[in-house]
Amino acid sequence: MRIEFDRDTCIGMFQCVDEWDGFEKNLDAGKADLLDSEETDDDVFVAEVPEGEEFEAEFAGRVCPVDAIKVYDDDGEQIV
Repeated sequence: MRIEFDRDTCIGMFQCVDEWDGFEKNLDAGKADLLDSEETDDDVFVAEVPEGEEFEAEFAGRVCPVDAIKVYDDDGEQIV
């Protein structure tokens, strides 16, 4: 499972941080950070979701109020 985080879209509500340890607060920037991710382009960060953390990662994507988080299954289909 892969997760993508559009940091430009993030408004710093930090709901993702409350739902999954893969995100952390960056109070200096007023936005969340996706841990262990790589920046692709335009401030989009991508990471593999560790085994056993799929539910939490999906939920982090579902609670984002501005849809800055997308989650894809192993076949590349978007599930959030």
